[in-house]
Amino acid sequence: MPSSSWEASRFVWWICNPPLFFPVDYKSTILLFCRPVLAFLLLVGFASCQSGTDQLPILGQKEVVTKTVNGKTVTDSVDHTIPDFKFISQYGDTVSAKSLDGKIYVADFFFTTCPTICPKMKTQLKRVYDRFKGNSKVMLLSHTIDPTHDSVAVLREFAQNLGVEGRQWLFVTGNKESIYDIGQNSYMVSAAEDASAPGGVVHSGAFILVDTQKRIRGIYDGTTIDGVDKMMADMDKLLAETK
Repeated sequence: MPSSSWEASRFVWWICNPPLFFPVDYKSTILLFCRPVLAFLLLVGFASCQSGTDQLPILGQKEVVTKTVNGKTVTDSVDHTIPDFKFISQYGDTVSAKSLDGKIYVADFFFTTCPTICPKMKTQLKRVYDRFKGNSKVMLLSHTIDPTHDSVAVLREFAQNLGVEGRQWLFVTGNKESIYDIGQNSYMVSAAEDASAPGGVVHSGAFILVDTQKRIRGIYDGTTIDGVDKMMADMDKLLAETK
């Protein structure tokens, strides 16, 4: 078992993000086994790392920064955070990191024509939406990984068919490279085009919980009831932490 929450999160990231030059069969197999491994590490490994405290871990590698304070050079470390971004919502307006200021949120990556794990993910995320509906401190942010097909109009219809109203759950599209980059390098999940995969894309089924400071506080299996129940319980903890 990894000895720290960061080591555990990087282990999860490596498993869920096999190098793109690996054979397709290997990637598909890895992604198949990624979800139970992910759930195990998060439910057991991170809990042991946080023994003695009920606070959720802060995931991601700290960045070393050098700055000048009172004329002296000081080296410090800062937590991994989600950087600024600009995508377009199902309503046609721009969504940025500022749109989520003061809120905790759950991020995921999907596409509307996905024939495999996406329907399960959206069923589970709808449970989260219903559970926290009306809570102004909670948002959901779903990124399409097929922006060529998933236009604003397609995302709006998709949201309506799910029964989603208002702006608490936003479905965003935008530049494909930007979406893939923020998924891989900021949210620590995978998405890769693969002509042999169902729907043409191999991607993670993870839900990522982000706090009001844009720090990742948990990664969960978004395809299972147990994984999402754990996430909702952690969301309650995070809300209590931010009061």
